[in-house]
Amino acid sequence: MNYFTPDFLEFFKELAANNHKEWFDENRTRYKKEVKDPFTHFVGDLIGHIHGSYEPELVVEPKDVIFRINRDIRFAKDKTPYKTNVSALISPKGRKAADYPALYIELSPEHLGIYGGCYMLKPAQVKAMRQHMANHLEQFQALNSDSDFRKYYPDGIVGESQKRVDKDVAEAAQQEPILFQKQFYYSHAADAELIPTDALLITVLDHYEAAFNMMQFLRDGWAAK
Repeated sequence: MNYFTPDFLEFFKELAANNHKEWFDENRTRYKKEVKDPFTHFVGDLIGHIHGSYEPELVVEPKDVIFRINRDIRFAKDKTPYKTNVSALISPKGRKAADYPALYIELSPEHLGIYGGCYMLKPAQVKAMRQHMANHLEQFQALNSDSDFRKYYPDGIVGESQKRVDKDVAEAAQQEPILFQKQFYYSHAADAELIPTDALLITVLDHYEAAFNMMQFLRDGWAAK
């Protein structure tokens, strides 16, 4: 089914050029009709499919995983008050668990962003994840090179790297440089024109399914912290 009309994309294009409270207040009803309500409906259906077929522990509501459109501008140089996209972090722990391996989606006029993995790990969690990968190196490499995973995420696992790792994983890191990273995530930017079509839900679910085994591997590493 189509969750969004073409005005979803148009709303954010206009917001980008009029990112202030006066314009948003004038378009608040439009925002609710074309953006907020359809996105809530879409995320609810996405949660339902994932819960029913993959993660029975995913017992959350859309409000638990959807981020607010208001930007946190307290310490930002950019003082524009609104994001020009909608996004959600879908996992049993909800949007507040930024360190937990999850499905992250972002819809904007620029792209349909589909992400997964670990982006904001604490130092102790980075060490635990590296140790987990080192202990299961062949399994990790097989998952990262899996043809279905690479079909949807051609770059595989990416992230910011550090120059050094602990001695107990140094040998494994020479075999697999990904262990030098402090982030372990994967991403794909699909065409934004998919958003107001009936291909949206199946596109996101296909990406989720292709990365399911990798996400479970990363969650095992997260739990080992």
